[in-house]
Amino acid sequence: MSDTLNIALAQINSTLGDIDGNSRKMAEAAAQAQAQNADLVVMPELCISGYPPEDLVCRPAYIEGCMEAAQALAEKTAKGPALLIGLPWKSGEGYGAKPYNAAALLRAGKIEKLWFKYDLPNYGIFDDKRVFMGSPKEEGEIFALKGIRLGVAVCEDLWSKDKAMVLRRNGAEVILSLNASPLETDKQLIRKAQIAARVKETGLPVVYVNAVGGQDEVLFDGGSFVMNQEGQVAAALGLFEEKLVLTRWQKNGKQAVPEALALADVPSEEETLYGALVLGLRDYVEKNGFPGVLLGLSGGIDSALVACLAVDAFGPKRVTTVMMPSPYTSKESLDDAAAVVKALDCDYRTVSIEPGMRALGTALAPQVQGRNTDLMDQNIQSRLRGVILMALSNATGFMVMATGNKSEYATGYTTLYGDMCGGYAPIKDVYKTLVYRLSRWRNAHRPQNGLGPAGKVIPENILTRAPTAELKVNQKDQDTLPPYDVLDDILQCLVEKEMGVADIVSRGHPEAVVQKVLRMLKTAEYKRHQAPPGTKITARAFGRDRRYPMTNKFGK
Repeated sequence: MSDTLNIALAQINSTLGDIDGNSRKMAEAAAQAQAQNADLVVMPELCISGYPPEDLVCRPAYIEGCMEAAQALAEKTAKGPALLIGLPWKSGEGYGAKPYNAAALLRAGKIEKLWFKYDLPNYGIFDDKRVFMGSPKEEGEIFALKGIRLGVAVCEDLWSKDKAMVLRRNGAEVILSLNASPLETDKQLIRKAQIAARVKETGLPVVYVNAVGGQDEVLFDGGSFVMNQEGQVAAALGLFEEKLVLTRWQKNGKQAVPEALALADVPSEEETLYGALVLGLRDYVEKNGFPGVLLGLSGGIDSALVACLAVDAFGPKRVTTVMMPSPYTSKESLDDAAAVVKALDCDYRTVSIEPGMRALGTALAPQVQGRNTDLMDQNIQSRLRGVILMALSNATGFMVMATGNKSEYATGYTTLYGDMCGGYAPIKDVYKTLVYRLSRWRNAHRPQNGLGPAGKVIPENILTRAPTAELKVNQKDQDTLPPYDVLDDILQCLVEKEMGVADIVSRGHPEAVVQKVLRMLKTAEYKRHQAPPGTKITARAFGRDRRYPMTNKFGK
């Protein structure tokens, strides 16, 4: 028997609820690993079901389907290699019996062992305590392959030292960790710091396998890795791609030592976040069966960036852009929008909203006589554009993309049933200052696996002109909002850091400005509750992450 243990890391993009499709992917990964003489394939958390399943795991038929699929996969791969997979597992009979979040060892045609997740996260996007049963005890059963003793942990179980220490006491020489860990800013660094802490505490190497792909707002970035006993990364898979990598382990005295593999370059923050936005949009559209996407162009930076993301995700032939000018739309905006479309080579339509404005103005005039209709007139324009986009969506089947950014959603500088209209909002979690950074990055780089063109795709004029909604004469965003660098810093303090007004003022911001931003943030809560989903990239996205009441009088 060879004294080398070959462990394959399989980074899989599961589709939630597609048990058959996910099982096929897992079988294909097993076949690929078998061709490379793997002894074991480690796959992500809940890879057979998808994650996060939310209340879908309340359906007994769903749990039973996952369990049956695991048994069928075990039989199909009976000749090897062994598989370590994630799935929901029934904990009891009857209504209300929560399943376990389980890891299962498939070997020799059967489900040989099960491990149940103990530490169920209940923060941010995670509702595991709501839908899963935790393991009744800190499990630490070990299994052996090629003379090397292996311990198993499921995701959050390695974010504190208890589980790792149990595995060490039980004789594990390597820890295998199954994960569905979503992306947010600096998440790769955070994960590796956590695993490095477990390695330091136990002296054991860790095989960390993460899911990849989008699930509604949540984006799993992959980035699976092996960390050796010294806390060094010995092997690493790339971000945003399905991949299988074989690692070789040798017994060295009482230690199992991984062979070091060549490591991929570490991408910049802009490259990482841009890639996340592309994959999040692509998976939402593909997994929900839309033939393409459409968006309203304005000649501004937000819609230009969303158009770039769409073309990079789907190619130009599946993207339709629509310019909907009003009497307030400048020639500068028309020219800039046309330049974006020319660079991206996608479909471009023009539908004027001026006839609709006149018709509604005439119809409403008797009803609003003597009233200030400035805001009404502005919002009618945005809502007419929403009507046009949804009409084209009905006619083509293409999904409408909302183009608002996080700064706008935070302050309510967006129109309900107007520019908030859409099935997905790709830059919903992207602050305006980051919109500019990502746009400049895209002009200088073609993203990996992107389907759009190389070169400058967003005109310099869009990057340098003052932002404007162009809903009235000489309108600028800064007529209503603080400068975006100031606004975004205050918003990050309020949203991501949950800081109070006094603490934000101590950073150098005028109290009146902070209070104004806080009022806007609170007032817009009802709008955000009706907003489309969008890819989460920060530590606190609007949606599953941040659950504030719409009726709220607290102002400190």
